[in-house]
Amino acid sequence: MDTQELAPGPLPADAATATLVGRIWDPEVRAARVVAVAGDYLVDLSGSVDSVSSLVERDDSVEVVRAGVENGAAQRWPLEDVLAGSTDTAGANDLRLLAPIDLQVVKACGVTFVDSMVERLIEERCAGNPKLAAEMRERVTEAIGGSLADLRPGSAAAAEVKQLLVEQGLWSAYLEVGIGPDPEVFSKAPVLASVGYGAGVGVPDFSSWNNPEPELVLVVDSRGAIRGATLGNDVNLRDVEGRSALLLGKAKDNNASSAIGPFVRLFDAGFNLESVREEEISLRVDGPEGYVMTGVNSVGRISRPFEELVAATHGVHHQYPDGFVLYTGTLFAPTADRGAPGLGFTHSYGDTVKISSPHLGTLLNTVRRMEDLEPWEYGISEHIAGQRRIDRSRAR
Repeated sequence: MDTQELAPGPLPADAATATLVGRIWDPEVRAARVVAVAGDYLVDLSGSVDSVSSLVERDDSVEVVRAGVENGAAQRWPLEDVLAGSTDTAGANDLRLLAPIDLQVVKACGVTFVDSMVERLIEERCAGNPKLAAEMRERVTEAIGGSLADLRPGSAAAAEVKQLLVEQGLWSAYLEVGIGPDPEVFSKAPVLASVGYGAGVGVPDFSSWNNPEPELVLVVDSRGAIRGATLGNDVNLRDVEGRSALLLGKAKDNNASSAIGPFVRLFDAGFNLESVREEEISLRVDGPEGYVMTGVNSVGRISRPFEELVAATHGVHHQYPDGFVLYTGTLFAPTADRGAPGLGFTHSYGDTVKISSPHLGTLLNTVRRMEDLEPWEYGISEHIAGQRRIDRSRAR
């Protein structure tokens, strides 16, 4: 499925009625501003809220956005101009889109689809060596692939399957979180480290087997209520994680390895959690050599409901005062060979990655050598300083 058929630009098909918020880099004050989409413009909301996090915390967040859009005195930027500056070479002097989240913690759930669970098991069984993946995929699929598709994680039936697989010597950490009682939850990126639409995503020199992971990202407030959704690319280093599940942090959390955007779509009268339970998230990778790969993450096939994933992340065991966002996992795991037979898919520098869905728009990024990307410098201290600069500019 071609992402361009779903969303020709970054906005969702029903953008005219959607409540869309995000962040831009304003080079004039050298700070991040909270904005809302209003037709062909982005409208400044920084007079009402100082962060997307604080906006999401408000019970009247949708009304705040609508009031900002209708405020004729608010600063506006043509969306076309902002998109033109949103490239992987943009810097501090460029007006551009940022990730549409700020102070929220970035969490992720993995192995939430049976198909991707099998791929994780294959990575583990071949110790991250892509040359062994094809043979191992055939063996693993023959042994367990058909027996897991209809299992409800944590059920009595799942416990019986676990016992059988233990006896066969096939039990794995991935199967434990895939069909066991508790889902996998991990930290994907530090606060403010995610990149947005148009930015480069980083793949490091030390990885030779890696892939994009197109995912639905839930936006959750400090009380654990799901308040909106967006798209994400959970860039994954398959060879690193395949060597050991304990290398998950090294495989997942690197510079520019979390891409989120283009905007957060807040729940309102016409859009809610039910709207995205069956979301079809489309992926397209265009390589510099003319290579094309497409795929789909059918969210409706997820093994655990969103509420279960959120409850595993937030509760009496862990709180998030500024809220959090939660990658919900992916059905998609590329297996087709890109080059040499049997080596499967891996990224090339210069790949363009488009992740699209009807309700959430299109997230566009270019794969770059991580070591060549600008270092992450805009952290919490600089965010606070930036908000002070915005306040001073407003007072003048």
